[in-house]
Amino acid sequence: MRDNSVLADNDISNDISSQPLHVGNDNNSNGHKVEVPQRKTFLRDFSASIKELFFHDDPLYEFKDQPKRKKLLLGIQSFFPIVGWARDYNLKKFRGDLIAGLTIASLCIPQDIGYAKLANVNPQNGLYTSFVPPLIYAAMGSSRDIAIGPVAVVSLLLGDLLKREIDPKKHPEEYLHLAFTATFFAGITEAALGVFRLGFIIEFLSHAAVVGFMAGAAITIALQQLKGLLGITKFTTNTDIVNVMDSVWSNVLHGWNWQTLVIGMAFLAFLLTTKFIGSRNKKLFWVAAIAPMISVIISTFCVYITRADKEGVNIVRHIDKGINPSSVHKIYWSGPYLVKGAKIGIIAGMVGLTEAVAIGRTFATLKDYPIDGNKEMLALGVMNIAGSLTSCIVATGSFSRSAVNYMAGCNTAVSNIVMSMVVLLTLFVITPLFKYTPSAVIAAIIISAVAGLIDFKAAYHIWKVDKMDFAVLLGAFFGVIFKSVEIGLLVAVVLSLAKILLQVTRPRIALLGNLTGTTIYRNVEQYPNACKMAGILILRIDSAIYFSNANYIKERILRWLRDEQDLNKKQDLLDIEHIIIDMSPVTDIDTTGVQNLEELHKVLTKRKIQLEIANPGSVVIEKLRAAKYTDLIGHEHIFLTVGDAVAQCAPKAIEDA
Repeated sequence: MRDNSVLADNDISNDISSQPLHVGNDNNSNGHKVEVPQRKTFLRDFSASIKELFFHDDPLYEFKDQPKRKKLLLGIQSFFPIVGWARDYNLKKFRGDLIAGLTIASLCIPQDIGYAKLANVNPQNGLYTSFVPPLIYAAMGSSRDIAIGPVAVVSLLLGDLLKREIDPKKHPEEYLHLAFTATFFAGITEAALGVFRLGFIIEFLSHAAVVGFMAGAAITIALQQLKGLLGITKFTTNTDIVNVMDSVWSNVLHGWNWQTLVIGMAFLAFLLTTKFIGSRNKKLFWVAAIAPMISVIISTFCVYITRADKEGVNIVRHIDKGINPSSVHKIYWSGPYLVKGAKIGIIAGMVGLTEAVAIGRTFATLKDYPIDGNKEMLALGVMNIAGSLTSCIVATGSFSRSAVNYMAGCNTAVSNIVMSMVVLLTLFVITPLFKYTPSAVIAAIIISAVAGLIDFKAAYHIWKVDKMDFAVLLGAFFGVIFKSVEIGLLVAVVLSLAKILLQVTRPRIALLGNLTGTTIYRNVEQYPNACKMAGILILRIDSAIYFSNANYIKERILRWLRDEQDLNKKQDLLDIEHIIIDMSPVTDIDTTGVQNLEELHKVLTKRKIQLEIANPGSVVIEKLRAAKYTDLIGHEHIFLTVGDAVAQCAPKAIEDA
């Protein structure tokens, strides 16, 4: 029986060398043998590895066989995708984008004011962030559905990190300068990852870690809003759940304002009800989308006519009118705050990037169109760099607004442009009307917005599929709510890397048995009816063999041998004379791995046990040959399939079977 994975490797081998070398005997699979490709030069091998690492998506594919004029247009289009889709834009598409843009604008305006509060900056800075960055993304981004602006998690993270360096109440101007500096470096980080095609770095944050981190951040953000929801004036600056709840209950008798509580709870109930209606009936998504703006309008009017602000109800008070002012001179270009801003910006940029890429891929899958991760990083980076120069805080893709954008029927990134124009109109005309907006309503809007970040279905799915992933989820979750957002993020990254290291250093090694009447050999745990062969131990290594796991693999094979020998003695069976190692899952091997295979061969030789190798891939057999391991073990002990190896080691047993 042929093994498809080996044949695929052999096809590659034939491309490399027209006269491959052979090892093994002539009885292998009807004359087929394990082929050894001609050894590639170091430069060729190295360049192929680099190409696969950084250019696996073949970014120059669309430029092949194109005239110079077309190449120039494609080059411009690669940096500005708007040049491509704008040629086919029409009135029908604009109708969908217009409706979607107006819908997400009604949602983003009150959210922007609230997220600015999370970042401890002025409300207008939140609005500025939904004007300039979305315009740049519309020209450079490859996603049709992402809605750009400030988001809850990044704003909270930014505010938490910034206030550790500068007190926003005592030194508001210096704090704002540091915020712009951090935003600038967030953009630099994102753009650099895109330019140098280093997007794979964010893949180290696993899906489970992101789910746990987002859920913890959602609860932390919601707890922070209790200050505005309850009208508490003296509130803790810490974000962990213990300090926040202590601050809430210590103010229960004299710190709570009942008017604020009534306003906040009433509108929170209204917002959650509209979200429930929208989730139950997808056609009514617009109800939840416009609910925040309706809440702002009604609450502002009520506070204005009753002058509840004189009864202790905290209000927004003032939002600067006008377009984004320049903030170039406000960025710390030198001094200690430059380094601090860079550190904060890198963290905020990476989190924002992770969220945006995940959102972009989600909606691109739903609509079945391609999305270029590196272009997304570059677009996000450029928009944040521009944002830092125009009084904006870190912007990224918002899941709630993107979902509304998608359901509202957006066709292109023009919906972001429409949203920006509405925000521009708000900055010029409507901002004075927000003066009497109660902070309790802003808190209610934030709580209702972040509620969707807690994904119970995803958490339950992770629990069912992979308990280790669930442990990573819990680690990130508890790290955020019991310590801080950045500690939770650190825990998420560490646990994700720890899982990878555990899988690499402790790979699975399976005991194989024969499926009766066939030449197929499978894991006896998965196939209990699979029969072990008398006098033969068949093992499969389910991992590449590297310095990190080579010694473990050797010791695990010897432990399998010891256990099988003990079992055979108890059952008075034939002692082990051959060990066959199925190497079909082994994608690579390094020098330490080869050395441990040599040591294993020496140990088995002393015990008069013959080591056989089956199904090595092209990379593995090439390295084994270069290390002269094939000479050590003997070419006649390297087989194309496990069935060939068994047939050679125990022909009589096969005939009897």
